[in-house]
Amino acid sequence: MKCLLVADLHYALKQYDWLLNAAPDFDVIIIAGDHLDLSSHVPRPAQIVVVLKYLQRLRSLATLVTCSGNHDLDALTAEGEKTAGWFSDIRNMGISADGDSTMIDGTLFTICPWWDGPVTRAAVSAQLARDAAKEKKRWVWVYHAPPADSPTSWDGKRSFGDKELTQWIAEYRPDFVFSGHVHYAPVQPGGSWIDRIGSTWIFNAGYQLGPMPACVVIDTDEEAILWFSTTRLEHARLSAHESREVERITEIPAWFTAADRILGLAPR
Repeated sequence: MKCLLVADLHYALKQYDWLLNAAPDFDVIIIAGDHLDLSSHVPRPAQIVVVLKYLQRLRSLATLVTCSGNHDLDALTAEGEKTAGWFSDIRNMGISADGDSTMIDGTLFTICPWWDGPVTRAAVSAQLARDAAKEKKRWVWVYHAPPADSPTSWDGKRSFGDKELTQWIAEYRPDFVFSGHVHYAPVQPGGSWIDRIGSTWIFNAGYQLGPMPACVVIDTDEEAILWFSTTRLEHARLSAHESREVERITEIPAWFTAADRILGLAPR
């Protein structure tokens, strides 16, 4: 399975265009929250309309899963907690989103909403407990915030990670957690786009300006992980079971046949 992780697109339409170009080369596209931008001059309802059109197009090109982030919250639950009400439209398009669980080639994807209070947090906890009991070859969580006290949640001054997530990882030990939220963790001293908590891999794609989002590519058949940004290209191995060591590389691995097209390295 070949997966592409991005997050924190924040209504950057050129980056959605990039995703449309990249999508056919992947089995699964993961957008780990923050589709919208609270600081944009475009009204949030208008942003939602445009993003929904992009997601519908993406769904026609690859399997798409997405969770909400803190910028995506536009409504209140009955208990008064903030929620991404417009994500019901995403699910109505047949896209796995907040609160959903979907099995893809034996891999269970658990997609968690951004929780704003004890009721939503309890719902996430119950969702993880239900999915823990399901038979699966591999377990993936899509969760906007990375875990607390991880390099993937370090912004250069302190951790902005989710403490409950750290506890849930210790309890259930998923294989992968795909996240975002802490924009510059991958480029901060002491930060990273990748971490290990026990046997669980943690990924935070990071944020960058420009037409291409920072992204993580995972190929489970090749047991390979790549991180692309405008600053550098790094590589790690899923087979390195006791390590999260990464290597900066200057050449694209031969197995990543989509590189020439989606990274603009050569015409195709």
